[in-house]
Amino acid sequence: MGPLLCLLSAACFGALGIFGKLAFQAGVPPSALLLIRFGMAAVLLGLFLALRPRPGIRTPGKVLAVALGLGALGYATQATLYFEALHRMDASLLSLVFYSYPLLVTIVAATLGRDRLTAGRIGALLAASAGVLLVLLDAGGGRMNPVGVALAFGSAITYAAYILISDRVVRQVPPVLLTTLVLTGAAAALGVRAVAGGGISLTFGADGWLWLTCIVVVSTVLPILAFFAGLRRTGPSAAAILSASEPVVTTALAAALLGETLTINQLTGGLLVLSTVVILQMRTTGVARPTESLSSARFSK
Repeated sequence: MGPLLCLLSAACFGALGIFGKLAFQAGVPPSALLLIRFGMAAVLLGLFLALRPRPGIRTPGKVLAVALGLGALGYATQATLYFEALHRMDASLLSLVFYSYPLLVTIVAATLGRDRLTAGRIGALLAASAGVLLVLLDAGGGRMNPVGVALAFGSAITYAAYILISDRVVRQVPPVLLTTLVLTGAAAALGVRAVAGGGISLTFGADGWLWLTCIVVVSTVLPILAFFAGLRRTGPSAAAILSASEPVVTTALAAALLGETLTINQLTGGLLVLSTVVILQMRTTGVARPTESLSSARFSK
């Protein structure tokens, strides 16, 4: 069941960009999408924790504050950049650009001395760099939006930083509780931003609420629970490798439901980027890997 749960999680996360596009088409503004997504997901995960209490767990107040701060400062920023990019570019292209974050985690971790670059990882870095270049240079008939690409990379960079920082917290808090705290912090930050900006528009119709419900339930709460359930059964390396199927799901759904297409060069580039996830997750005896925490700290997008 472990691999199936990880694949289910990846498929649900992979549908996020599709539901986001459909929500935009239904008139849902990005600000409303983000606030409703995080607020409702935090409530549902809070109910899940209430129904499945784990007595004896003690979480220091400082750790709770850090977890809320991760959501308010890191996750809210990353998700905002992601959906602003989605508003400007194809979901399939965004998924390939965003999935450069495992590469960024490896580079930064090696720079900080928290990991070392082996020959295999250097090869992975070169392959990923070539893959990203293929994706970006072959813009598929001028559909590439430079601002969207910049926002997508900003989202990947923010997510990489968020993973490296949360590495210190994830070992001290049960993962579902940590996710709930992060989502709560993100919702609070987005709520303050909405109030300061004069509120959010909820004038969209029933179809908009349908896609928002799909985003909250299918592409946030369900994949989070499935991922951590699969993680317990497979271990972090296998879970992260299986999660690499996420952009594949996004690309397939975007082609089937939104009419998006990728060129042969972009598909090749995407495969190069995804292949590096497998290489970077290979176990190396005696070497601590930051991508172990990539699996444990992975919450959503």
